[in-house]
Amino acid sequence: MSHGWFVLLDLLGTFAFALSGATASIERRLDLFGVVVVAYVTACGGGIVRDLCLGSLPPAGIAQWRYAAVAGLAAALALGSRALLRHVQHPVLVFDAVGLGFFAVAGAHKAMAMTGNIEASIALGTVSAVGGGVLRDVLLNRVPVILQREVYAMAALLGACIQVVGQSRGWNNALIPWLGSGCCALVRFVSMRRGWALPVAGGPQPD
Repeated sequence: MSHGWFVLLDLLGTFAFALSGATASIERRLDLFGVVVVAYVTACGGGIVRDLCLGSLPPAGIAQWRYAAVAGLAAALALGSRALLRHVQHPVLVFDAVGLGFFAVAGAHKAMAMTGNIEASIALGTVSAVGGGVLRDVLLNRVPVILQREVYAMAALLGACIQVVGQSRGWNNALIPWLGSGCCALVRFVSMRRGWALPVAGGPQPD
């Protein structure tokens, strides 16, 4: 898969996460500026952290206009489709799960291409995927999803691992990114559907 395809995956993740941030902001009744800001931070926050760790300066989310444009478009669509979004069950979590898969793969690919280090690439792919959601929840005064019992970071870790292992072993470059992002999103969706959760430290709480 060419570099252009990974840029597309990155932009798809940006769009999905921006929708997640904008929808969450609308639910919290922020003003228009607040909706756009949270959408942008959610969409680009994880990628900016990844690029800072890689020394890729200035970060793509700041230096390249297309990321801000995609985030702004997603915010505008969310604002214009509020009536439609009310009919979607848990829209923030749905958009978040889709973006999680795209960002895990795109982030891991960029880190692997720049460093060639498997461990660092998996870690930074995961950071790319979960960073924006953490910033969104902090701005909206919510406990970040990654700190709750939900299967969230583990799903991103799976997607990043598939991408890095496939990339390092020379597997089919046209298939691996879609497999990684699809597996990540699928695990996240199924865990939400079935109520899967990680064990709580110290065991179950007494009644």
